[in-house]
Amino acid sequence: MELQEGALVLGIDVGTSSVKAVLVEPVSREVQHSHSRDTRAGLQGESGAQGKEQDVHQIIRALNDCLTALPRDRLRKVSRIGVSGQMHGVLFWRTNQGCQWINSENLRVFEPREVSRLVTWEDGRCTTDFLSSLPPPQSHLNVASGFGCATIFWPDFLQQYDAAGTIQDYVVSMLCGLQKPLMSVQNAASWGYFHTRTKTWNMDILQEWGFPVPLLPTVLDAGSIAGKTSYDWCGIPQGAEVGVALGDFQCSVYSTLSESTDAVLNISTSAQLTYSMPEGFQPEDHPSPAEAVTYFPYFKDRYLAVAASLNGGNVFAAFVTMLAQWTAELDLETSDSNIYSRVISAALSVNDTHLSICPTLFGERHSPESRASVSDLTSADLSLGHVARALCRGIIENLHSMLPSQRLKESGIKRIIGSGSALARNAALKQEVERLFPFPIVYGKDVDSAVGAAMVMVDQ
Repeated sequence: MELQEGALVLGIDVGTSSVKAVLVEPVSREVQHSHSRDTRAGLQGESGAQGKEQDVHQIIRALNDCLTALPRDRLRKVSRIGVSGQMHGVLFWRTNQGCQWINSENLRVFEPREVSRLVTWEDGRCTTDFLSSLPPPQSHLNVASGFGCATIFWPDFLQQYDAAGTIQDYVVSMLCGLQKPLMSVQNAASWGYFHTRTKTWNMDILQEWGFPVPLLPTVLDAGSIAGKTSYDWCGIPQGAEVGVALGDFQCSVYSTLSESTDAVLNISTSAQLTYSMPEGFQPEDHPSPAEAVTYFPYFKDRYLAVAASLNGGNVFAAFVTMLAQWTAELDLETSDSNIYSRVISAALSVNDTHLSICPTLFGERHSPESRASVSDLTSADLSLGHVARALCRGIIENLHSMLPSQRLKESGIKRIIGSGSALARNAALKQEVERLFPFPIVYGKDVDSAVGAAMVMVDQ
């Protein structure tokens, strides 16, 4: 269906720590309005040190608040909605009881009802031993802790629920009143046990191992329409088209990548370096466990080559938190933000160091047993500047080891687009990127999954 004149497209991203909504004018492709809200949904201590769960009620409350902050007269013009969100994770709900629609300040919104917690992509409870006990997937993608199918193999509360999906799949299901969840190829691949070439779940393998296959959503191509809004929502009219939910990573790249010779480097909480594979490329049918580069389904049967590190801005943040704890133990008071800026300044004061830091504090999916380490430490390298410089260098060197410059050159890459909150605020990280990657680096064209989700629906 063609977009009518004057219509707007809404893009939503349900991220790990925040939600964002943008209104895009489809002809100019310009963002007219945007708003974001922190979800503050993390549940601390209830699932152990390795558990990472979030409160779905908090996420949806933040999403409703985010939308109601947008101009109401503009929301009435929305005729199409694109939704993206954090990949890999899973939550469960009961069909027809997943939410209730209520009136709030003269607007219709939905609230979760019979839903579980969201087990996020950061969950680490599926140990290496547990994962090795699972059947090998018929897919080019490995299964890791935090992946939906691995999580479903793990818990014991499934009898309460008969539907499952990522958090963004849940949002689309509730908006459209779907009887069975729909999921894009992108999110299905992120769950594991999904064959991207045939676009089917590994049903035979999963059934043989007692997996509750009725929980698996029906899979559609990315960019497909999942349904229409069954109620007015925050001023958005009933009957607006809603796209099947997409992966936040693919949408972030879609918002930025304009040339096939570009690679996108994003350093936020984690870090990714990616580029688009040629048309017709197909990955192998089976995973290569030690291979650091994976191939994510993109759009129109294309793939992204991705070096996705679990160690990015979160490692630098952990260092700042450590320093804050040390200063508190020494009865010295200062803010985390002050420490952060001083650490960056200290790193910029040191051009080079012999100190070496391996930053894999959170392991890596291709090497889950990896740990962080410090080496080549001498009395000359004990200053804050040397340590901070070595940490910035280590973060970039780790990513470079996963996807080296030479491989980028062989793939025809001529430019890198640098983005992400951690890269934007840390000039020392930028210096290390420019030192290791011999390409023109372009900053300022920031990735935005909500914008990407909207653009996909503009181009639908």
